[in-house]
Amino acid sequence: MATLYTHADSNIRKTWLYLLFFLVFIILLGWVISYFLETYIVLWIAVIYSIIVSVSSYWYSDKIVLAMSNAKRIYKTDNPELFRLVENLAITAGLPMPKIYIINESQPNAFATGRNPEHGVIAVTKGLLGKLEKVELEGVIAHEMAHIGNKDALLQTLVVVLVGTVVILTDFFFRISFYSRGNRRNKGAGIMSLVAIILAVLAPLLANLVKLAISRKREFLADASGALLTRYPEGLARALEKISQDPAPLRVANNSTAHLFISSPFRGRESNSWLTKLFMTHPPVKERTRALRGLKV
Repeated sequence: MATLYTHADSNIRKTWLYLLFFLVFIILLGWVISYFLETYIVLWIAVIYSIIVSVSSYWYSDKIVLAMSNAKRIYKTDNPELFRLVENLAITAGLPMPKIYIINESQPNAFATGRNPEHGVIAVTKGLLGKLEKVELEGVIAHEMAHIGNKDALLQTLVVVLVGTVVILTDFFFRISFYSRGNRRNKGAGIMSLVAIILAVLAPLLANLVKLAISRKREFLADASGALLTRYPEGLARALEKISQDPAPLRVANNSTAHLFISSPFRGRESNSWLTKLFMTHPPVKERTRALRGLKV
């Protein structure tokens, strides 16, 4: 029978398999470009660019996300009850006390960020504080604490960089291929152009699908880990249902930050269609609540 621990272990294995596939895909893409261009300078440029973007994202991504969300930091005197709840969960999880930010939005939602547990941040909306019961709020905070403990921010940053690298490489290959076609009208240039068109269409699409798949797996893992912290999966399950059913929009959300929130901030986009699920930033709420209610803690 599946337990909390088997769910978590399964999601960890699947996430790293997705990531391994991602890296192999980039290497294969680089090999194709190098083969046709007969030079490895493109790969070196891509590697250097990836390192620069990775380092800058690692150090500054949390500040960028908080600024984009209009989140404001609060202190213990501003909301003692919320701070006590977060402190208790941090002690239970064996994690440092994260910084707490408030987003002035009526939709109940939350996200965690920070490059490591020592720099962890939990941001919650005013709607979350006003519309959830204490056990439900505790479930949400535990979920976000799990993201910090699982170092999801670091993984998400790496995945975003990998997606960006794929998009840049394919765009570069696409442009070079047509330049070559214009200057070398031969069979090789024609084949190169055909390959470039296929890569330009499929590679970024496949890369984004892998990114979204990893994001969905991390949400399942954070649900399981959060339920382990509170020992009450029902609290988080009820919270997810309330959050998903709330009609209020989240004005600060966009496609770049949507995957960070505990539940999709966009309304009216959830569907049971398998094709729609491929492009969702989060697993369907029904699947998450079913998994939570089936856990043995």
